[in-house]
Amino acid sequence: MDIANMMIDKEMTIIAALKKIDTSARKILFVVDESMALIATLTDGDIRRWILKNGDLNAPVKTIMNREPKYLMSNEEYRAKDVMQQYLITALPIVDEKKVVIRVVFWNDEMGEHIKNSRTIDNPVVIMAGGKGTRLYPYTKILPKPLIPIGDTPIIERIINNFNKFGCKDFHLTVNYRKNMIKSYFSEVDKNYNVFYVEEEKPLGTGGSLSLLKDTIRETFFVSNCDVLIDADYADILDFHKKQENKITIVSSLKNITIPYGVIKLNNDGSMKGSTEKPEFNYLINTGMYILEPEVLFDVPEDTFYDLPTLAEDYIKIGKRVGVYPVSDKSWLDMGQIEEMENMLNALGVQ
Repeated sequence: MDIANMMIDKEMTIIAALKKIDTSARKILFVVDESMALIATLTDGDIRRWILKNGDLNAPVKTIMNREPKYLMSNEEYRAKDVMQQYLITALPIVDEKKVVIRVVFWNDEMGEHIKNSRTIDNPVVIMAGGKGTRLYPYTKILPKPLIPIGDTPIIERIINNFNKFGCKDFHLTVNYRKNMIKSYFSEVDKNYNVFYVEEEKPLGTGGSLSLLKDTIRETFFVSNCDVLIDADYADILDFHKKQENKITIVSSLKNITIPYGVIKLNNDGSMKGSTEKPEFNYLINTGMYILEPEVLFDVPEDTFYDLPTLAEDYIKIGKRVGVYPVSDKSWLDMGQIEEMENMLNALGVQ
């Protein structure tokens, strides 16, 4: 790849750098000076920590960049694998005598494996698969939403595969609408994981069905809607949840929204105060993926329609800790509606 696209100036805004990280899909940028010498690095993790501090995304990257980056001289490149393993980094710049980056060693490319996937997790996963998917008509008149194919693979199987590659083995599917089709599909799949079914007698929402698991799950667990794909390090999300001592962690996506018009501001007397041309706003959006502690299951009302966002709000009201783990816009793919499903197909390069 053209590493020049990964070079940025320290005065670039954090939001602009995040967009650039999304475009490169490498989750790292290299901050260089006027002579193109390496002075720092910036990762999606640096930006995530800044977001969690409620930092200004229009601040320059010099505010949060890592001023002590790991790198090797060109005659030391043979040490790359050892250095990357030692510091658990997936990208290592190789520089010349002037510290100009001449090449970047990427672990996934060079070593043919995922360095961080050595940190396996085996926590249970609950996937909400009981809805009718009315926003995906006419597809869901034929198939339940979880079985709608994305390429050659149903969306729910893609979700399971994402968790499974990190080590998750036990998947609890909450089912209702056309549940026998879902059961039939997984009975035929050649798999190295376990699928259990939580059968709703009536729709209970993304939270209500969890009450059926309170005697089954006894450890920290993931929850996912059946129409979202999250490209992130799930082991890192779990570590974050544990270190923050959250009862619930919501995986969120940073959405940048541009108003495509000039926005007028008014004074109290109705006269024009000024205007802003095509202003941009940034919001953290609930992706539909969560981590919960098992005791949360006992706070979910039984046999009642109840959503997970409502559970989170109720926990906040009583002073229990609810955390947020941000991922970038490009790390979240949603297929809850026809247009979003088409976007997912395009993003994954499948039809």
